[in-house]
Amino acid sequence: MKKEIKIGTRASLLAVTQSTWVKNRIEQQHPGTSVELVKITTKGDKILDVPLAKVGGKGLFVKEIEDALLDGRADLAVHSMKDVPAELPDGLRIAIVPAREVPLDAFVSVRFASFDELPAGARVGTSSLRRKSQLAGLRPDLAIEDLRGNLDTRLRKLDEGRYDAIILAGAGLNRLGMQERITSFFQPEQMLPAIGQGALGIELREADGELLDGLMFLHHPETAVTVAAERAFLLRLEGGCQVPIGGHATLAAGRVTLTGLIASVDGKRVLKEQASAPAAEAEELGCRLADKLLGQGARAILEEVYGSEGR
Repeated sequence: MKKEIKIGTRASLLAVTQSTWVKNRIEQQHPGTSVELVKITTKGDKILDVPLAKVGGKGLFVKEIEDALLDGRADLAVHSMKDVPAELPDGLRIAIVPAREVPLDAFVSVRFASFDELPAGARVGTSSLRRKSQLAGLRPDLAIEDLRGNLDTRLRKLDEGRYDAIILAGAGLNRLGMQERITSFFQPEQMLPAIGQGALGIELREADGELLDGLMFLHHPETAVTVAAERAFLLRLEGGCQVPIGGHATLAAGRVTLTGLIASVDGKRVLKEQASAPAAEAEELGCRLADKLLGQGARAILEEVYGSEGR
């Protein structure tokens, strides 16, 4: 194992917490190895006054970190898998997928005990088109408003009364020890999470086989299988992380079950299907499910979103 390793990471509290967890695990597993965090500001971190969907492009939170991998400033990168585009740059790979945290979206409110208790016209904050479209389908009577910023900023805006509720990834709150802020979870039947939500991905240069061998202790095969099914679904749809696509896979008795969704931004058109296959066919399952939705008209929905991005 290398004696010095540099981890490329976003500078947000959550990203640093996730990368620090990986750093600590490596140093415990390989005494004598020193791990340094290289904090990198991404395009998505710089542009905070525009909804993510309008910023456009893929890899808003990973491109600059991948550049650091390619030019040698970092040896590996720790990403939230939901931020990672389905296609990676040449020479890089997501080689390690640790065990997944909770993949569900969390309903967070100071005043209301559940999503169903929100009164008509309540202000709900989220930065995700996927969440906006599903929320609009569930409750068209709500006022769904943009919410940007890091986790602390979003929670502060809620506490200041700017929103009646906000929707966040449960995994991030858990990893930061903020479980008490979670009012309730949306089950997948209500709101499908993002592709790869709750999972981390460790990205390496393809040529770094020795480093890969030294990190394999972090890999969780069951999580890797379910994430592979979800990402194959996303890749087939040519979707980025800022389009209204949801996917959630589970593994039981050697079979993967995948539920996939594509919705219009206004939530009026929702295409949702489920299928299963042996674990060895996880990626094929993702492709088949995507093809099924494309056959039902998903392409027209996606083209509307991409057109609004100026793609």
